[in-house]
Amino acid sequence: MHVPDGFINAPVSVATGALAAAAVAVSLRGARRELAGTGQGGGAGAERTAPLAGLVAAFIFAVQMLNFPVAAGTSGHLLGGALAAILVGPYTGVLCVSVVLLMQGVLFADGGLTALGVNITDMAIVTTVVAYGLFRVLVKVLPRSRRSITVASFVSALVSVPAAAVAFTALYALGGTADVPIGKVFTAMVGVHVLIGIGEAAITALTVGAVIAVRPDLVHGARGLTAPLELRTSPLTAADAAPAAEATPVPAPAATAPRRSVRRVWLAGLAAALVCAGGISYYASASPDGLEKVAHDQGIDAKARDHAAKDSPLADYSVKDITDPRLSGGLAGVIGVGATLAVGTGVFVVLRRRRNAADARPAADSAPAERV
Repeated sequence: MHVPDGFINAPVSVATGALAAAAVAVSLRGARRELAGTGQGGGAGAERTAPLAGLVAAFIFAVQMLNFPVAAGTSGHLLGGALAAILVGPYTGVLCVSVVLLMQGVLFADGGLTALGVNITDMAIVTTVVAYGLFRVLVKVLPRSRRSITVASFVSALVSVPAAAVAFTALYALGGTADVPIGKVFTAMVGVHVLIGIGEAAITALTVGAVIAVRPDLVHGARGLTAPLELRTSPLTAADAAPAAEATPVPAPAATAPRRSVRRVWLAGLAAALVCAGGISYYASASPDGLEKVAHDQGIDAKARDHAAKDSPLADYSVKDITDPRLSGGLAGVIGVGATLAVGTGVFVVLRRRRNAADARPAADSAPAERV
């Protein structure tokens, strides 16, 4: 659903750029709390999730290269907002998808640079807000179990994709450059993206379910769903004939929970991303995605402009001057995963350090002054 340059006019592109910038600024502040384990949804596991945020961005980049067929002559790919929000939190999720869109636009000429605000608004903000909002509602009404997390992930991801299609239609109604009946755009966009949403839901649920199976503490959306461990104690006195049911439950100290490394999960996720981008992407569907198909059928693509980065050495997900398509595409995918991982990790490390520094300052200020 990457919108190219020329589909949306300048005023709406500028407005969505301002909206995207504001949302990213808010997400930067919110992500500090998520990565530090404070605020709503924080707690045990939050600090251990921080190193995975950059990996989530790289994984989304990789899986977006795997276009899957959804109808005759049409394909779809992961948007990733639901997956990112559930794994690392909604604020961090917006940043993850935004990093992916930035890398795709600058390095691979995928998604217009003047339309970057449109794409962040549509693919990062709308999908994340809709998916995570619905996800939180579902986990409250469903039984408290791992299976419920997977089911909620499936449903929220499914709904987020047509929601993004509706958002694009609204933006096109405000600033579309082609004279096309909006009713036709709405019907075509929502219809094909409902099908794409099924693929999005399957990928999201499988990924979330796989992480929950091995490390549920690393899934942001699963925090607080497991009752704390309790130790039952009873005094051994003359009254020990009292019923055992009267034993007093005592919460187990949080410090007794062993700290587990995220290295294995991180390496497994990186390996999966490299395999998807460097190998499986060669077999992805070559059919146009949902937006490209609708744009072609409705004549919207006649207004598309050449991408400013069309001469990039990695344009169209291939390495310039390498004639073997398998090697060229695979190498471009590996480079994209590495670049996205580096940029994403850098952003989240800086956010984490700034949060820790901000938390340390009040403690230092409250310390008693040394008498001389």
